[in-house]
Amino acid sequence: MRRLAGLLVVPLLLLSTAACGDDKGSDSATVESTNGVPAITAGAKFGEKPTLAKGVGTPPKDLKVVVISEGKGPKLKKGDEAKVNYLGQEWDEDKPFDNSFDRGEPFALAIGAGSVIKGWDQGLEGQKVGSRVELVIPPDMGYGASGQGDIKPNATLVFVVDVLEAKTPKPVPPSAKGTVVPQDDKTLPQVGTNTDGKAPSLDIPKNDPPKKLVSNYVIEGSGAAVKPTDTVVVKYVGKLWKDGKVFDSTYAQNTTQTFPLGQLTLKGLKDGIAGKKEGSRILLVIPPDQGLGDKEQGGIPANSTLVFALDILQIK
Repeated sequence: MRRLAGLLVVPLLLLSTAACGDDKGSDSATVESTNGVPAITAGAKFGEKPTLAKGVGTPPKDLKVVVISEGKGPKLKKGDEAKVNYLGQEWDEDKPFDNSFDRGEPFALAIGAGSVIKGWDQGLEGQKVGSRVELVIPPDMGYGASGQGDIKPNATLVFVVDVLEAKTPKPVPPSAKGTVVPQDDKTLPQVGTNTDGKAPSLDIPKNDPPKKLVSNYVIEGSGAAVKPTDTVVVKYVGKLWKDGKVFDSTYAQNTTQTFPLGQLTLKGLKDGIAGKKEGSRILLVIPPDQGLGDKEQGGIPANSTLVFALDILQIK
Protein backbone atom coordinates (compact mmCIF):
# COMPACT_ATOMS: atom_id res chain seq x y z
CA MET A 1 0.00 0.00 0.00
CA ARG A 2 1.51 3.29 -1.12
CA ARG A 3 0.82 6.65 0.51
CA LEU A 4 -1.40 8.56 -1.89
CA ALA A 5 -0.21 11.93 -0.60
CA GLY A 6 2.68 11.71 -3.03
CA LEU A 7 0.23 11.92 -5.92
CA LEU A 8 -2.14 14.58 -4.68
CA VAL A 9 -0.52 17.91 -3.99
CA VAL A 10 1.30 20.31 -6.28
CA PRO A 11 4.46 20.84 -4.21
CA LEU A 12 6.95 18.09 -4.83
CA LEU A 13 7.24 17.34 -1.14
CA LEU A 14 3.93 15.62 -1.47
CA LEU A 15 3.87 15.21 -5.17
CA SER A 16 5.34 16.25 -8.12
CA THR A 17 6.82 18.37 -10.69
CA ALA A 18 4.84 21.52 -10.63
CA ALA A 19 5.67 24.19 -13.16
CA CYS A 20 8.79 25.94 -12.05
CA GLY A 21 8.59 29.16 -13.98
CA ASP A 22 11.65 31.28 -14.54
CA ASP A 23 14.52 29.82 -12.54
CA LYS A 24 16.45 33.05 -12.25
CA GLY A 25 16.83 34.46 -8.78
CA SER A 26 17.59 38.02 -7.79
CA ASP A 27 21.01 39.59 -8.11
CA SER A 28 21.77 39.63 -4.39
CA ALA A 29 25.03 38.27 -3.07
CA THR A 30 26.01 34.69 -3.81
CA VAL A 31 26.56 32.17 -1.02
CA GLU A 32 29.58 30.13 -2.03
CA SER A 33 29.69 26.41 -1.40
CA THR A 34 32.09 26.09 1.50
CA ASN A 35 30.23 23.46 3.46
CA GLY A 36 29.68 20.61 1.01
CA VAL A 37 26.31 21.78 -0.30
CA PRO A 38 25.54 23.31 -3.70
CA ALA A 39 26.13 27.06 -3.83
CA ILE A 40 23.32 29.59 -3.94
CA THR A 41 24.38 31.62 -6.95
CA ALA A 42 21.69 34.31 -6.75
CA GLY A 43 18.84 35.26 -4.44
CA ALA A 44 20.75 34.35 -1.30
CA LYS A 45 18.75 36.43 1.18
CA PHE A 46 15.80 35.14 3.17
CA GLY A 47 12.62 35.79 1.20
CA GLU A 48 14.31 35.92 -2.21
CA LYS A 49 13.89 33.18 -4.77
CA PRO A 50 17.27 31.42 -4.84
CA THR A 51 19.20 29.94 -7.73
CA LEU A 52 21.22 26.81 -6.99
CA ALA A 53 24.39 25.55 -8.66
CA LYS A 54 24.88 21.87 -9.46
CA GLY A 55 26.30 19.74 -6.71
CA VAL A 56 30.01 19.00 -7.00
CA GLY A 57 31.36 15.47 -6.68
CA THR A 58 29.62 12.64 -4.86
CA PRO A 59 26.60 13.72 -2.81
CA PRO A 60 26.55 12.98 0.92
CA LYS A 61 25.01 9.68 1.95
CA ASP A 62 23.38 11.15 5.04
CA LEU A 63 21.00 14.05 5.51
CA LYS A 64 22.89 17.34 5.53
CA VAL A 65 21.37 20.50 6.99
CA VAL A 66 23.10 23.86 6.65
CA VAL A 67 21.70 27.04 8.17
CA ILE A 68 22.25 29.79 5.58
CA SER A 69 20.86 32.50 7.84
CA GLU A 70 19.35 31.97 11.29
CA GLY A 71 16.09 33.59 12.26
CA LYS A 72 15.12 34.93 15.66
CA GLY A 73 11.81 33.14 16.03
CA PRO A 74 10.94 30.01 18.01
CA LYS A 75 12.31 26.62 17.02
CA LEU A 76 10.09 24.29 15.04
CA LYS A 77 8.98 21.34 17.15
CA LYS A 78 7.15 18.17 16.31
CA GLY A 79 3.47 18.83 15.72
CA ASP A 80 3.89 22.52 14.85
CA GLU A 81 2.00 23.86 11.87
CA ALA A 82 4.59 25.62 9.73
CA LYS A 83 4.52 27.65 6.56
CA VAL A 84 7.58 27.74 4.33
CA ASN A 85 8.79 28.80 0.92
CA TYR A 86 11.17 26.48 -0.86
CA LEU A 87 13.04 25.64 -4.03
CA GLY A 88 14.04 22.07 -4.87
CA GLN A 89 16.60 20.71 -7.30
CA GLU A 90 18.34 17.40 -7.95
CA TRP A 91 22.00 17.28 -6.92
CA ASP A 92 23.25 16.69 -10.47
CA GLU A 93 20.93 19.17 -12.19
CA ASP A 94 21.10 22.95 -12.59
CA LYS A 95 17.38 23.66 -12.89
CA PRO A 96 14.75 23.31 -10.13
CA PHE A 97 12.01 20.71 -10.31
CA ASP A 98 9.70 22.77 -8.10
CA ASN A 99 9.46 25.94 -6.07
CA SER A 100 6.80 27.78 -4.10
CA PHE A 101 8.21 31.26 -4.76
CA ASP A 102 6.71 31.41 -8.25
CA ARG A 103 3.31 30.27 -7.02
CA GLY A 104 3.17 33.13 -4.53
CA GLU A 105 1.69 30.77 -1.95
CA PRO A 106 3.71 29.34 0.96
CA PHE A 107 3.55 25.62 1.60
CA ALA A 108 1.88 24.47 4.83
CA LEU A 109 3.00 21.35 6.67
CA ALA A 110 2.86 19.72 10.08
CA ILE A 111 6.35 19.12 11.44
CA GLY A 112 7.15 15.48 12.11
CA ALA A 113 3.74 14.21 11.00
CA GLY A 114 4.99 12.06 8.14
CA SER A 115 3.04 14.05 5.56
CA VAL A 116 6.19 15.08 3.69
CA ILE A 117 9.38 13.29 2.74
CA LYS A 118 11.51 12.14 5.65
CA GLY A 119 14.36 14.52 4.86
CA TRP A 120 12.00 17.45 5.40
CA ASP A 121 10.52 16.11 8.61
CA GLN A 122 13.92 15.56 10.16
CA GLY A 123 15.75 18.49 8.56
CA LEU A 124 13.28 21.19 9.57
CA GLU A 125 12.61 20.15 13.14
CA GLY A 126 14.59 22.44 15.44
CA GLN A 127 15.06 25.24 12.88
CA LYS A 128 14.05 28.75 13.94
CA VAL A 129 11.28 30.76 12.33
CA GLY A 130 12.90 33.34 10.08
CA SER A 131 15.72 31.00 9.07
CA ARG A 132 16.88 29.99 5.63
CA VAL A 133 18.25 26.45 5.53
CA GLU A 134 19.64 24.24 2.81
CA LEU A 135 18.82 20.55 2.92
CA VAL A 136 20.69 17.83 1.02
CA ILE A 137 18.49 14.74 1.18
CA PRO A 138 19.75 11.26 0.23
CA PRO A 139 17.45 8.98 -1.78
CA ASP A 140 16.35 6.90 1.19
CA MET A 141 14.96 10.03 2.84
CA GLY A 142 13.45 11.34 -0.39
CA TYR A 143 11.85 9.29 -3.17
CA GLY A 144 14.17 6.30 -3.15
CA ALA A 145 14.55 3.85 -6.01
CA SER A 146 11.13 4.65 -7.49
CA GLY A 147 11.62 8.38 -8.03
CA GLN A 148 8.58 10.63 -8.37
CA GLY A 149 7.24 12.27 -11.50
CA ASP A 150 10.25 13.72 -13.31
CA ILE A 151 12.52 13.06 -10.32
CA LYS A 152 14.98 10.32 -11.24
CA PRO A 153 15.20 7.11 -9.23
CA ASN A 154 17.79 7.31 -6.45
CA ALA A 155 18.08 11.08 -6.80
CA THR A 156 19.72 13.18 -4.09
CA LEU A 157 17.53 16.23 -3.52
CA VAL A 158 18.64 19.73 -2.60
CA PHE A 159 16.21 22.25 -1.08
CA VAL A 160 16.54 25.83 0.03
CA VAL A 161 13.80 26.46 2.59
CA ASP A 162 12.65 29.71 4.22
CA VAL A 163 10.79 29.09 7.49
CA LEU A 164 8.08 31.77 7.50
CA GLU A 165 5.94 30.97 10.51
CA ALA A 166 4.87 28.30 12.96
CA LYS A 167 2.11 27.82 15.47
CA THR A 168 0.95 25.19 17.91
CA PRO A 169 -2.09 23.50 16.42
CA LYS A 170 -5.48 23.05 18.01
CA PRO A 171 -6.18 19.46 19.07
CA VAL A 172 -7.54 17.42 16.17
CA PRO A 173 -10.68 15.36 16.87
CA PRO A 174 -10.17 11.61 16.43
CA SER A 175 -13.21 11.16 14.20
CA ALA A 176 -16.08 12.79 12.39
CA LYS A 177 -19.04 13.60 14.62
CA GLY A 178 -22.56 14.67 13.73
CA THR A 179 -25.79 13.45 12.20
CA VAL A 180 -25.78 10.09 10.43
CA VAL A 181 -27.17 10.45 6.91
CA PRO A 182 -29.02 7.46 5.34
CA GLN A 183 -27.15 5.73 2.51
CA ASP A 184 -30.12 4.69 0.41
CA ASP A 185 -28.42 4.26 -2.98
CA LYS A 186 -27.17 0.68 -2.94
CA THR A 187 -25.38 1.15 -6.27
CA LEU A 188 -22.87 3.28 -4.33
CA PRO A 189 -20.31 2.15 -1.75
CA GLN A 190 -21.56 1.89 1.83
CA VAL A 191 -19.48 3.54 4.57
CA GLY A 192 -19.38 2.72 8.28
CA THR A 193 -20.60 5.30 10.77
CA ASN A 194 -18.41 4.49 13.77
CA THR A 195 -16.96 7.51 15.58
CA ASP A 196 -14.35 5.77 17.72
CA GLY A 197 -11.36 6.95 15.66
CA LYS A 198 -10.93 3.57 13.99
CA ALA A 199 -11.15 3.06 10.24
CA PRO A 200 -14.73 2.95 8.93
CA SER A 201 -15.82 0.07 6.76
CA LEU A 202 -15.99 0.80 3.03
CA ASP A 203 -17.94 -1.77 1.01
CA ILE A 204 -17.98 -1.42 -2.78
CA PRO A 205 -20.85 -2.94 -4.81
CA LYS A 206 -20.37 -5.21 -7.80
CA ASN A 207 -22.06 -2.89 -10.32
CA ASP A 208 -20.23 -0.45 -12.60
CA PRO A 209 -18.99 2.78 -11.04
CA PRO A 210 -20.68 6.13 -11.68
CA LYS A 211 -19.15 8.25 -14.41
CA LYS A 212 -19.59 11.51 -12.48
CA LEU A 213 -18.11 12.64 -9.18
CA VAL A 214 -20.00 11.52 -6.08
CA SER A 215 -19.57 13.48 -2.83
CA ASN A 216 -22.15 12.46 -0.23
CA TYR A 217 -22.44 12.97 3.49
CA VAL A 218 -22.21 9.84 5.62
CA ILE A 219 -22.02 11.83 8.85
CA GLU A 220 -22.88 15.52 8.55
CA GLY A 221 -20.87 17.67 10.92
CA SER A 222 -21.86 21.04 12.35
CA GLY A 223 -18.75 23.05 11.47
CA ALA A 224 -18.13 25.64 8.79
CA ALA A 225 -18.26 24.70 5.12
CA VAL A 226 -14.84 24.11 3.58
CA LYS A 227 -13.77 26.80 1.13
CA PRO A 228 -11.68 25.94 -1.96
CA THR A 229 -8.78 27.94 -0.46
CA ASP A 230 -8.86 26.22 2.95
CA THR A 231 -6.36 23.76 4.36
CA VAL A 232 -8.01 20.74 5.96
CA VAL A 233 -6.91 17.95 8.27
CA VAL A 234 -8.39 14.62 7.22
CA LYS A 235 -8.40 10.89 7.83
CA TYR A 236 -9.35 8.52 5.05
CA VAL A 237 -9.47 5.05 3.61
CA GLY A 238 -9.00 4.84 -0.15
CA LYS A 239 -9.94 1.84 -2.29
CA LEU A 240 -10.05 0.97 -5.97
CA TRP A 241 -13.60 0.41 -7.23
CA LYS A 242 -12.47 -2.38 -9.54
CA ASP A 243 -11.20 -4.84 -6.94
CA GLY A 244 -11.77 -3.18 -3.56
CA LYS A 245 -8.04 -3.04 -2.88
CA VAL A 246 -6.92 -0.47 -0.32
CA PHE A 247 -4.39 1.80 -1.98
CA ASP A 248 -3.95 4.13 0.99
CA SER A 249 -5.17 4.60 4.55
CA THR A 250 -4.20 7.16 7.14
CA TYR A 251 -5.55 4.74 9.75
CA ALA A 252 -2.92 2.16 8.79
CA GLN A 253 -0.27 4.82 9.39
CA ASN A 254 -1.97 6.03 12.60
CA THR A 255 -1.80 9.60 11.39
CA THR A 256 -3.78 12.39 9.78
CA GLN A 257 -3.14 14.13 6.48
CA THR A 258 -3.15 17.87 5.87
CA PHE A 259 -4.41 19.01 2.46
CA PRO A 260 -4.16 22.59 1.19
CA LEU A 261 -7.14 22.41 -1.17
CA GLY A 262 -5.71 25.05 -3.50
CA GLN A 263 -2.72 22.77 -4.16
CA LEU A 264 -4.55 19.48 -4.70
CA THR A 265 -4.02 18.01 -8.15
CA LEU A 266 -6.97 15.59 -8.02
CA LYS A 267 -9.91 17.66 -9.17
CA GLY A 268 -12.40 15.20 -7.76
CA LEU A 269 -10.82 15.28 -4.33
CA LYS A 270 -10.70 19.07 -4.23
CA ASP A 271 -14.24 19.49 -5.56
CA GLY A 272 -15.58 16.72 -3.35
CA ILE A 273 -14.26 18.23 -0.12
CA ALA A 274 -15.05 21.87 -0.91
CA GLY A 275 -18.44 22.89 0.42
CA LYS A 276 -18.67 20.05 2.94
CA LYS A 277 -18.80 20.86 6.67
CA GLU A 278 -16.00 20.51 9.18
CA GLY A 279 -16.57 17.44 11.34
CA SER A 280 -18.19 15.44 8.53
CA ARG A 281 -17.53 12.02 7.05
CA ILE A 282 -18.08 11.85 3.32
CA LEU A 283 -18.14 9.23 0.59
CA LEU A 284 -16.15 10.25 -2.46
CA VAL A 285 -16.27 8.34 -5.74
CA ILE A 286 -13.81 9.90 -8.17
CA PRO A 287 -13.95 8.90 -11.84
CA PRO A 288 -10.67 8.66 -13.77
CA ASP A 289 -11.08 12.01 -15.55
CA GLN A 290 -11.21 13.74 -12.15
CA GLY A 291 -8.64 11.46 -10.56
CA LEU A 292 -5.35 10.08 -11.80
CA GLY A 293 -6.41 9.77 -15.45
CA ASP A 294 -5.22 7.32 -18.06
CA LYS A 295 -1.73 6.66 -16.73
CA GLU A 296 -0.59 4.31 -13.99
CA GLN A 297 0.66 6.33 -11.03
CA GLY A 298 2.14 5.10 -7.79
CA GLY A 299 0.94 1.56 -8.35
CA ILE A 300 -2.63 2.70 -9.05
CA PRO A 301 -3.71 1.35 -12.46
CA ALA A 302 -4.63 3.66 -15.31
CA ASN A 303 -8.30 4.67 -15.59
CA SER A 304 -9.05 3.73 -11.98
CA THR A 305 -12.16 4.91 -10.18
CA LEU A 306 -11.09 5.91 -6.67
CA VAL A 307 -13.31 5.55 -3.61
CA PHE A 308 -12.74 7.35 -0.32
CA ALA A 309 -14.34 7.31 3.09
CA LEU A 310 -12.97 10.61 4.34
CA ASP A 311 -13.33 12.48 7.64
CA ILE A 312 -12.92 16.28 7.53
CA LEU A 313 -11.56 16.69 11.03
CA GLN A 314 -10.44 20.30 11.04
CA ILE A 315 -10.20 23.43 8.92
CA LYS A 316 -6.95 25.24 9.50
